[in-house]
Amino acid sequence: MTIWHNRLQHSVRLIAGLGLALLLPGCGFFAPSEAQVGRPGRPSDAEDRPVAVETARAQSSSLAEALEYTGTTQPQQQVALRAQTAGEVVSLYVDVGDLVQPETLLAKIDSGLLKARVNEAQAELSVRQSEIAESQVSIVDAQAAVAQAQATRDQAKVDAERLRQLANQGAISQQAAEAAELALVNAEQAVKSAKAQVQARQNAIAASAGRVNAQQAVVAEAREQLRWVELTAQSPATVLTRLVDPGDYVQPGSTLLELGDLSTLKVAVQVSELDLGQLTIGQPAQIRLDAFPDLDNITGRISRISPVADPTSRLVTVEVTMPNPDSRIGSGLLARVQFTPPGSERIVVPTSALETGTAENTIFAIEQQDEQATVIARTVEVGQTQQGRVEILSGLTANEPFVVKSDQPLETGQAVRLSILSEGMGE
Repeated sequence: MTIWHNRLQHSVRLIAGLGLALLLPGCGFFAPSEAQVGRPGRPSDAEDRPVAVETARAQSSSLAEALEYTGTTQPQQQVALRAQTAGEVVSLYVDVGDLVQPETLLAKIDSGLLKARVNEAQAELSVRQSEIAESQVSIVDAQAAVAQAQATRDQAKVDAERLRQLANQGAISQQAAEAAELALVNAEQAVKSAKAQVQARQNAIAASAGRVNAQQAVVAEAREQLRWVELTAQSPATVLTRLVDPGDYVQPGSTLLELGDLSTLKVAVQVSELDLGQLTIGQPAQIRLDAFPDLDNITGRISRISPVADPTSRLVTVEVTMPNPDSRIGSGLLARVQFTPPGSERIVVPTSALETGTAENTIFAIEQQDEQATVIARTVEVGQTQQGRVEILSGLTANEPFVVKSDQPLETGQAVRLSILSEGMGE
């Protein structure tokens, strides 16, 4: 019994030892080369492949909060075409939206009354000119009378002197000599009177000439007023509004049309006095239009800052001009204007770009060699961080491609492959 029991225990220990010996190689007690007999080792395919990265191009931006205001688009130059004379509107040759060029005829006012006024003024001018002609004829007669009076005076003087000598010699009486002397005095008075007549005629001609000049001015004014019945454009513009129709009667100063140059627009916004210190003339501004969501931000510039604030609201009017070369943008549209504080533009990247390597404040730039992209470590100086974005003060330039995210930490010279989320690498 004991012998059979001992043989049984020996058989169990032998079987257990053989089983353990068979299991040990699979449990790692042998070298890997011995444990994988018949399975030759080779590196993994994943270790040979370049690291997948997401890239972007460095862009200038600002972490400072932009100032945004709303305003309305207006032509930078806008004029109201007003009537300069009273009358009925006979014709209107343009309508809202029409483009006009200089000297284009826009409207016409009835000219019947003004033509009559021109004819009347011209007739009065003819009368004034005839008065001058008559005065010139009369002055000739007066000058002839002066010559006659001078001849009579000269003869009277000779007679008076001769008779005085004879009277002194006693040949004639004193009364005869005195009568001759009196005739001389009368002849001299006649000369003075004739000369006065000539001067009077000359003064009359001068007065008539003044009246002629005045009447010529009346004629010119009447003709100028006659030109007012035709209203023309003075510069290239677009018709913005039409306030009258043919047949309407207008008074001087009445507005017929409003014209504007839409090639350059302005937007007036009301800015808080608290933000006024961040704005300067010539500062860029970004403009968005609700009417044209397909248009990217339009860049304008501050053209005027009012020197006077509203005493109640403490708001200041700021005008921003914006280009509109194709005149696609009209007047009266809602515009959203953003002002970025000057000096706040920096290279801004996602904060994840600083987490793609093991070194601190390092960004990996992309270099393309043939068809293979590699990365180069750049030590950068960082600025402010806000909402997952960080300012790069130095070490990275605008439009330069860099790594935003990677599958694993990167090293200089490492080959990478660009993910489908990468942007700007084909440019």
